[in-house]
Amino acid sequence: MATVAPSPSPLPSGERVRVRGGFSAGAAGVQPRVRLEATLRQVFGPDYRMGFLFVAPIVVLVLALVAYPFCYAVYLSLTRKYVGMPPVFVGLENYVRLTYDGFFQRAVVNSFIFTFASVGIKLVLGMGMALVLTSKIRFRSFWTGVLLIPWVAPTVVSALNFLWIFDYSLGVLNYLLVHVFGVLSRGVGWLSEPSTAMSSVIGVNVWRGFPFFGISFLAGMKAIPGELYEAAAVDGATVAQRFRYVTLPGIRNILMIVVLLSTIWTFNDFAIVYILTKGGPGGATMVLPVLTYEIAFGAQRLGEAIAVALYMLPPLAFVIIVLSNYMRKGRAR
Repeated sequence: MATVAPSPSPLPSGERVRVRGGFSAGAAGVQPRVRLEATLRQVFGPDYRMGFLFVAPIVVLVLALVAYPFCYAVYLSLTRKYVGMPPVFVGLENYVRLTYDGFFQRAVVNSFIFTFASVGIKLVLGMGMALVLTSKIRFRSFWTGVLLIPWVAPTVVSALNFLWIFDYSLGVLNYLLVHVFGVLSRGVGWLSEPSTAMSSVIGVNVWRGFPFFGISFLAGMKAIPGELYEAAAVDGATVAQRFRYVTLPGIRNILMIVVLLSTIWTFNDFAIVYILTKGGPGGATMVLPVLTYEIAFGAQRLGEAIAVALYMLPPLAFVIIVLSNYMRKGRAR
């Protein structure tokens, strides 16, 4: 009777399974890999390898253009770095010095005043602009284009125009208020007096930024079905009630996104403040971006300047996270 030779096992010798006694050590090593593969497929999908291949170039670009410069900036903020000199590691000394620096504290307060006052006024004016443009007015397209001019005009051009408008001796604003309307007996140094400099800078930022709010809200209001307003009117809702219970919920996500973007842009606004006042008079309009520029390129203390720029990163990140979570919860509802 012929004997049949046992067929070779498809597994390598180190991964063969014993009939009795459970799995061998090699088979035990296979199971974690199988579980990892199943987990990756469940989380990223069956074609996750191809997805990683497509995402890899973007990841490399982000690491090269964002992550590395950011990490290097964090390192420089922990050093005493002057232009043309090698950095000397000092730990948190720059941050501690800034914490007790009165000029820096005033710049922080000015930055929050400048940001929240500008964003709040832009929010109100933008909402009014959107409500007017959704109503039945003549030449609505024309007025929409006119109101967009401040937003599309270059920031430097707008700031230079207002630098002339606010000029004490040659400015058109003082001329109108003193010689044409007779409201004031003499001109006002709008940018040279501490009592009016901050409000003037805020006014320029509002003038330039409120069309962004208005056009964004207008797009959101256009997407609200008209049947909702008709149903609210049939139920006896007033204009204010229709705005509160129909318009605001319909543009809530757009409102949060616009406020978030404008807060970031306004907080980091450099051109308007620097061109108009350069942080003066006497630090009355000194904000963090201008202070960073003055320390970096005026005093040439790069380490301390980067520390100023990074000091307010955690509060801004907190605001972004809170608004993002609020929008996510609103979308889930």
